[in-house]
Amino acid sequence: MTNRYLVSRSRFIAAAPEAIFEVLATPALHSVIDGSGTVKGAQPRGPERLALGAKFGMEMNIKLDYKILNTVCEFEEGRRIAWRHFGGHVWRYLLNPIADAAGNPGTLVTEQWDAREVRARILLRLAGYPRRHPANIEQTLAKLDAYMTSEAAAGAGPAPDQLH
Repeated sequence: MTNRYLVSRSRFIAAAPEAIFEVLATPALHSVIDGSGTVKGAQPRGPERLALGAKFGMEMNIKLDYKILNTVCEFEEGRRIAWRHFGGHVWRYLLNPIADAAGNPGTLVTEQWDAREVRARILLRLAGYPRRHPANIEQTLAKLDAYMTSEAAAGAGPAPDQLH
């Protein structure tokens, strides 16, 4: 998209939207699919599965370790989930069931970083986030795709609480 403060990328994933949503609604799996390399794991006292209004903390690292608290601000079971932290920007996932060119069922997954409502957007720009996020989002979608086709997604892999 053209707005510097709304970065959006999409990818077809050959999995049902409900299965993909389960991964996105499980904070313990966020570090597994993170394409930025900054999400290290979910804080242990948060919910196992997200719902509207849920607060969950993540262990992060961008040159230094830190923790971030997020609040789920959009939630439509199997179709849409988004969270925001104190900085005001939103990470959003939109899931649209579609078929690929060969007619195989799957999901068009759109990930968005939305900072349009952030008051101090200049700080985000100076930190380079709008410039880095397109590649990070594409990498996250690739990792989500790989995870969905892995044995872990089929239930043969480690439990989410054993991933970090």
